[in-house]
Amino acid sequence: MSRRLQRLLIANRGEIAVRIIRAARAARVETIAVYSEADAGALHVRLADRAILIGPSPARQSYLSIDRLLDAAIQSGADAVHPGYGFLAENADFAHAVTNQGLVFVGPSAETIRVMGDKRRARECAVAAGVEVVPGTGADPSPDELEKFVSTVQFPVLVKAVAGGSGRGMRLVERKEDLAERIDEARREAEAAFGNGSVLLEKYLERPRHIEVQVFGDGRGQVVHLFERDCSVQRRHQKLVEESPAPGLHPRLRERICAAAVKVAQAVGYEGAGTVELLVEGGANPDDAFYFLEMNTRIQVEHPVTEEVTGIDLVREQLQVATGAGFSFDPSSLEQRGHAIELRIYAEDCRKSFAPQSGRLQYISRSGGPGVREDGWAEAGTTISPYYDSLLTKLIFSGPDRQATIERAIATVDTFVVDGLPTTLDFHRWLLRTEAFRSGAVDVKWVEREYRGEVVPPQSVGPLRLPDTDGDAAED
Repeated sequence: MSRRLQRLLIANRGEIAVRIIRAARAARVETIAVYSEADAGALHVRLADRAILIGPSPARQSYLSIDRLLDAAIQSGADAVHPGYGFLAENADFAHAVTNQGLVFVGPSAETIRVMGDKRRARECAVAAGVEVVPGTGADPSPDELEKFVSTVQFPVLVKAVAGGSGRGMRLVERKEDLAERIDEARREAEAAFGNGSVLLEKYLERPRHIEVQVFGDGRGQVVHLFERDCSVQRRHQKLVEESPAPGLHPRLRERICAAAVKVAQAVGYEGAGTVELLVEGGANPDDAFYFLEMNTRIQVEHPVTEEVTGIDLVREQLQVATGAGFSFDPSSLEQRGHAIELRIYAEDCRKSFAPQSGRLQYISRSGGPGVREDGWAEAGTTISPYYDSLLTKLIFSGPDRQATIERAIATVDTFVVDGLPTTLDFHRWLLRTEAFRSGAVDVKWVEREYRGEVVPPQSVGPLRLPDTDGDAAED
């Protein structure tokens, strides 16, 4: 039985909060924004029907406070909560607390989040579904298990936090002599970031591609995939570029990968939007190996890529499924159309190993036109806070094929300007012109091997000039 959502509290900030507000408005659902003191003048606060202050700037006192978010939901009369991505989006305790108040959590069940958020249990789930995983250990391996593992694989190996993601609690170990120290480092970082210092070890794949599959469960037992995305352009295990279809992926391998992702989602009775992430060795041959990496139980930063090649509004679809109404689309009619590429524009200094930047934006241009979409929140005058992620905006390009889409991206970023802070635009202008990217020959370590901080400035764009308010108006 379906129910209509009347009022949605968005437990997030930045561009994803803006994105959810727009989808909810299209669905005629009232929106409640929450904000910290640092975000008092932010775009999502101004766009929402109502906004509630939930605490000081530090995330643990605001966006990560379950009690304050629940108080805001109850105070506003919300009947549903959308967690966005990051913060508490994959926190099972938060999902449970929301539903325990009789509210709709726009996402999978708390138990599904708990299972797939634990890398050990997620691996076990994938194996039970018949999907291969990267050879590794269990959580916090005993000395005997550790010795057995390192004796059967070649270094380097990877130490990974059981909880969390985004590269935190992860260490590459080149030599056996460094293993104990790197495990301790990963544990300390994971404990600080996620409150859980458990780690596991995995075989390190030298040059894999990062392929992920968008899955969706209708809440009625049906799970489908909405094809794959390639996310191999990364720095510090975090993505910079995503695209669909994955370049050079053999059609039969694509079918195998997407079918495996559906099996994993079905194994946990998945409901709503989620992403199964995999590492692929090669990709040009139908029998190339791939391994389950993890599952993200939320909407992804790169969801617009899938929207552009399927024509489906994934956030609105989340709201539809959350009501119990099932899919608004016919799964049998799903197809990839054309090509799409997303560039993430962060406030980071590419010349200094992508160091995050904070400060006031003086100017940011806007983009548009056929095949050009921008999902962002930053404006001229916005202060980029050191408390949160430094993502400013996302540029999404679509076209009839990959080369046309790349050319469209180049034409846009060449004239896209941000003044006030260094950004990853410098990197993207360089990347789009490289032969490796244009030919699709990029793996997850490619940026670390090849990028040396090159900066390509905006093309044919002079210095920003403010209007002369004292002179006569120019003639048309």
